[in-house]
Amino acid sequence: MTTRSPIHTTNIPNSTPGINQPDEDWDLIIRPKAALLDLNLKEVWRYRDLLWLFVKRDFTAQYKQTILGPLWHIIQPIFTTIVFLMVFGKIANIPTDGIEPVLFYMSGISIWNYFSACLSATSNTFVANAGIFSKVYFPRLVIPLSTVMSNMVKFGIQFSLLLAAIAWYGFKNGHFYFGAGWLLIPLLVIMMAGLGLGIGIIISSLTTKYRDFGVLIGFAIQLLMYATPIAYPMSFIKQKSFVVFIEWNPLTPILEAFRYALFGTGTLNTVGLLYSGVFIAVVLFLGMVIFSKVERTFMDTV
Repeated sequence: MTTRSPIHTTNIPNSTPGINQPDEDWDLIIRPKAALLDLNLKEVWRYRDLLWLFVKRDFTAQYKQTILGPLWHIIQPIFTTIVFLMVFGKIANIPTDGIEPVLFYMSGISIWNYFSACLSATSNTFVANAGIFSKVYFPRLVIPLSTVMSNMVKFGIQFSLLLAAIAWYGFKNGHFYFGAGWLLIPLLVIMMAGLGLGIGIIISSLTTKYRDFGVLIGFAIQLLMYATPIAYPMSFIKQKSFVVFIEWNPLTPILEAFRYALFGTGTLNTVGLLYSGVFIAVVLFLGMVIFSKVERTFMDTV
């Protein structure tokens, strides 16, 4: 005698649109970006919690297996300042516009380090994070933004060292400067962050296809440092034939204004700052447009 097992049937919903389809509510709908200018910055704001997690990750992971940890942020500018004192101060005898040489070099080094760190890290966004990007969706712009914000902590440590040096020389010389120019410092730091972010994401977008840019960026940052008045004041090269290249450098007005805000020496070049602001706005806009376009297809080339 044979018995048949009962056959269990399942109702399969009709796949034809509009026929007996239940209404479904979705929490998140991911759509492809069609327009070139569809930057969707509101989505970045929605993922702000993830942004803070990346900030914490970047800062802790960098020094997790080091002995001195964040103390490297103090050691590096100190040794760089000593080298600048020997080479540019003692050997080349370059003046510092009446500012204590240590303070002159340290002020330039601190804000330059922030710019170069932002540029170096953001220029490697797609290549360095290809593993994460291929597994989970989130606005890709979160990664370079978190890098800029985590480097702000590094700048805060180095700026605190600079303030300590300013206080030391103030007690030593019996003179302190604290004027309204100090209110410019947050704006100047934000401008440095914007410039580093804008150039960095442009290079990162190009690096997905042309890896040579990854090799070029380190060399270009070194050259750019000497084309920026970090180890010399603008007054020292005013009569030089190459001064026009230094003046057209968008970093020059920012760095000169940073020293003016701290020490009250020299003049504040408002026209130069306006030029730098426009340059940063254009670079940021172009960078986000290119970045938004490349993030749709970069997994095919990385």
